[in-house]
Order: sequence, then structure tokens, then C-alpha cells
Amino acid sequence: MSAFLQQLPALLGVVIGALGSYLAVVRSDRARLRRETEARWEERRLAVYADYARVLKTSVTLAYRIAAHLGNDPHPHPLAPDEAAAAQAEAAVSRDPAGEALLLLGSRQVVEKARVWVLAVLEMERFLREETRDPAAWQVLLERHRAAREGYYGAVREDLALPPGHGARWALPPVSGSR
Repeated sequence: MSAFLQQLPALLGVVIGALGSYLAVVRSDRARLRRETEARWEERRLAVYADYARVLKTSVTLAYRIAAHLGNDPHPHPLAPDEAAAAQAEAAVSRDPAGEALLLLGSRQVVEKARVWVLAVLEMERFLREETRDPAAWQVLLERHRAAREGYYGAVREDLALPPGHGARWALPPVSGSR
């Protein structure tokens, strides 16, 4: 029995070491799984954010072209409202699923900034449906749209812990009178 008691501390050391090793591996695996899961969700959110921006930018590009036809914008490829109608309808329809995905995966701040941006785009579209010919008023709408877009991208960068990006404000030539 005395031989067993002499071996007991070593045996307890082996058991405690094995248990400690097991707990360290389990903890490490849980942390790795959590990091991988967070990375997957972050990738999905980035895809949803980018898709929403792409869909909205399609509507904006059409708006620029229609505004150029009406003499409000310097876009080099004017497009008549009746020629743009089908593409505008398609762009509007594609906003719904992109918006739903954004609501599902987006942070509250990103969703709020997306709402501000889409409202600015809807206001631009309303302006064009009325076939308004007012370059100064169009510039006000463009500034509102650009500020809303910048707010959206800022919220996305903050949500995904990305560094600050470019504001995408380039100097454009002025609109020369009505067409």
C-alpha cells in the first residue's frame, strides 16, 4: 500500500494534466469556432451591404441619365424617361429583396442609413417622373443623395470594423442650360 501512496501524487498529476489539456483544447476549439462563425456572418453582411448598394446605384445611374435628358445633369449618356421605364421598374423591383436581406442581417445603424439613402433616391425618382427641368433643384437632390450614400458607407465600415474610405465626391462639370 505504501508503494501506491508513493505513486498517488504522480498519478494525480497525470490526471490533472490530462484534464487541463482537455479543457485547453475544448476552450481553444470553441474560440476558433466562434471566430470562424463571426467571420462567416461578417462576410454575409458585407455581401448584403454591397448588394444593396449595387441595387440602389443602378437606380441612381438611371436617374442621372434621365436627368441628363431633361437638361438637369451633365451625364454623357442621356436617356429619355419612356426608354428608361422598363429598366427603372426592374431596378425598383430588385430593391425589395436586397432591402429584406439588409433588414435581416444589417445592424440597426446600417439599416437606418440605408433608409435615408433610399428615401433620397425615391425623391430623385419623383423629381424625374414630374419631368422637372431645374438643374439647381437637381443639384440639391444630388447633394442629399451623396450625403446619404456617404452615411450608409460610413455605417457599413463602422459595423464591419473597416478603415475609413473615400467619400467619392468628384468635381463634375456644371450643367449648361436646359436642353
